[in-house]
Amino acid sequence: MTSVVIAAHNEAAVIGRCLDTLLADAAPGEFDVTVVANGCTDDTVRVARDRGVRVIDLPEPGKAGALNAGDEVAVGFPRIYLDADINLTTSGLRDLVAACASSPAATARRELDVTGRPIPVRAYFSVHRHLPALRTGLFGRGVIALSADGRARFERFPDMVADDLFVDSLFTLDEKQHVDTVVSVVATPLRTRELVRRLIRIRAGNAAMRAAAARGEIKADVRAAGRSSWLKDVVLRRPWLAPAAVGYVGITAYAAFQAKRRTDVDWGHDASSREEAHA
Repeated sequence: MTSVVIAAHNEAAVIGRCLDTLLADAAPGEFDVTVVANGCTDDTVRVARDRGVRVIDLPEPGKAGALNAGDEVAVGFPRIYLDADINLTTSGLRDLVAACASSPAATARRELDVTGRPIPVRAYFSVHRHLPALRTGLFGRGVIALSADGRARFERFPDMVADDLFVDSLFTLDEKQHVDTVVSVVATPLRTRELVRRLIRIRAGNAAMRAAAARGEIKADVRAAGRSSWLKDVVLRRPWLAPAAVGYVGITAYAAFQAKRRTDVDWGHDASSREEAHA
């Protein structure tokens, strides 16, 4: 039986749709689904329980702790780690399960929703969407599928926010399968300030993960940051993106500067895209 683990922190606006889409065409007992609510102050727990899935209610927020708690009760493989704001269809879930028969790790094809976003947000993602790391990695899609052998490569998720970067670092390029038939539509932030806040958190979390790997605190070959990839791999090959690159560089540089000033990194999410979903 395939197990799905969903870490959810104040996801009442989206968790219902996530579960409804996931289980719409599922046969009885086909999937073992666990929603791990952590530090929730909204109706996440009630909405998830109304769908008949297993729900764990943790008092403290934290994605790593939620994923580990979900792993402790999950009963099967492949193991799917799904973000609450990603609407994965039943057929998409089955395709990821099938991919894990030949690959230890699999993920979906990413599509970005930039509808109605301000120019800086659209400019940023017009460059970001072409970065090689986003095409070849497991991160940035909100869904990762691991076979039993793939999950055996680590014991627990480290108590850090960059969980997808950690998992990505455990597999070679040839071991990561991108299933084109499965689409993960990622909602981008509605406002520029939410994008900046998200990038600060991501950059600080990734830096902390790389530092922990360098100190030997985690056993993973974390990929280095591609600081110039936006230029050599994206803009120089697509010169028409040069105007957008101005916004991309400005936002990225500011987020990087602010990330270096962070002494701690809390798990959070882009609230603006949840507002859109609720509306």
